[in-house]
Amino acid sequence: MPPLTRREVLQLAAGMGLAWLLPPLDGRAAERRGKDRPKSLIVLWLAGGPSQLETWDPHPGTKIGGPTQAISTSLAGVRIAADFPRVAEQLHHFAVLRSLVSKEGDHERGTYLMKTGYRPDTTLVHPALGAILTHELPDPRVEIPLFVSLGNEPFPSRGGYLGDEYDPYRVFEPGRKGQNLEPRVGAARQQRRLKGLELATAAFQQGRTKRVDSTLHQHTVDAALKMMTSSQLQAFSLDEETAATKAAYGDTDFGRGCLIARRLVETGVRTVEVTLNGFDTHADNFTGHTLRAGLLDPALAALVRDLRERDLWQSTVVLVTGEFGRTPHINPAQGRDHWPSGFACLLGGGGLRGGVVLGATDPQGVASQPEDPIPAANVHATILKTLGVDYAKELITPIGRPLKLCEGEPLEVLLPTA
Repeated sequence: MPPLTRREVLQLAAGMGLAWLLPPLDGRAAERRGKDRPKSLIVLWLAGGPSQLETWDPHPGTKIGGPTQAISTSLAGVRIAADFPRVAEQLHHFAVLRSLVSKEGDHERGTYLMKTGYRPDTTLVHPALGAILTHELPDPRVEIPLFVSLGNEPFPSRGGYLGDEYDPYRVFEPGRKGQNLEPRVGAARQQRRLKGLELATAAFQQGRTKRVDSTLHQHTVDAALKMMTSSQLQAFSLDEETAATKAAYGDTDFGRGCLIARRLVETGVRTVEVTLNGFDTHADNFTGHTLRAGLLDPALAALVRDLRERDLWQSTVVLVTGEFGRTPHINPAQGRDHWPSGFACLLGGGGLRGGVVLGATDPQGVASQPEDPIPAANVHATILKTLGVDYAKELITPIGRPLKLCEGEPLEVLLPTA
C-alpha cells in the first residue's frame, strides 16, 4: 500500500493526542513527499470536441469570438472563458497549450489519435496512453485495476497490441459499485462454485492450452477474485467522503468521477480517465458549453485543490482535453463544427512546469495553422517522460512490426528540473 498521506497522519495523531509531536510541513517537504510517490495520470476527457474559444483560448470582441466573455486568471496576463471562475483561480498550476493540431477531424479517428498518439491503422490497434503506463509501470501492490475509465466514453480506450488485459476497467456510473463485485451466494456455496469452475477449466484445457490462454479466461477470473476480496475496492466508493467534499466536486456523474479519480490515484492506480460528454456543439454552441462548464469548472478546481492538499499534485499528471476543437467560424445554427487545426488543452501536475502558455491561435480565424503547433504525440511523449517511461522504446507488435511507444518529442520547456 502507498504511504499514509499527511492528512491521514494528522488525523491519527489528533485521535491519539499526539499532534503536537508532528513537525511542520513546509512547501519543500510536501514537494519531496509528492515526488516519492508512485506517479499517476488523470485524464479528464471532454468527449465531442470542446471549443477552444469557449474554454481556454477565448477571443472576445472579435468576429470569431461570438458572445463568449473572458476573465482574468491566477496566471498573469492570461484569460480564459468566463464560465470557468473556479478554474481561473487554479490556472497557474497548469500549462495552457493553445496550439494543438491533429490530422483527424472525425470523432472516432480523432479520439484514437489523441488517446494513442497515432493515427488509426488497419493492420493493428495502438494502445492508449493508460495502457502503456500500465504495461510499463506495473505495481503488484495494487489489487484493483491499474487503468480505470469512469463514465460512458463513446470510443473507449484499448490495450491494443499490448493485449486486451490492458483495456481499462470501466465504471459507467461513478459512485456506484461496479457490476458483479459481490458474490450473490454465501461463502461456502461460492467456494463450491469456484472449485467446480477449476475442474471444468482443467478439463477444457486438455489439448487446448494455447487456445484457452488466448481467451484470458484464467487471468480474468484471478484478477476478479483478487479485486473482489481487496480492501482497495473501497476507493470506488464515496461513503468515506464528507458532504462538503462531495458538494465541492458537484453532485453529478462527472463530479463524482473526478472525486473517485483522486481516491484511485491515492490508492496507487496508475491511470484514470473521467469522461464528460456533450461537447459536439454543431448547434447552440454557446449554451451547450455553458452547461458543460457548469459541470467541469467545480470538479476540475476541486480536483486540483484536493490533489495539492493531499500531497498528490507532484505525483499526478492531470490532462484536460478532447479529440479536437471547434471552428472559428460560427455556423447558421449558432454552432461550431469540427476543428483539428489549432485547439487547446490543460496539462499540469507530476512536477511539470505550471504557469506556461504554449502556442497561439489567430484571433481573426484566418490562419490555417496556429503559432508553434503541437501534435498530440508530443503531449504523450511529455507525459510518458514525466512519469518515468522511455517514450521512444520499441516493442515488437504481434504482426512482427517494431513500433515505438510514442513517435513524438517531449515539450522540454514543461519538463521537471532535476
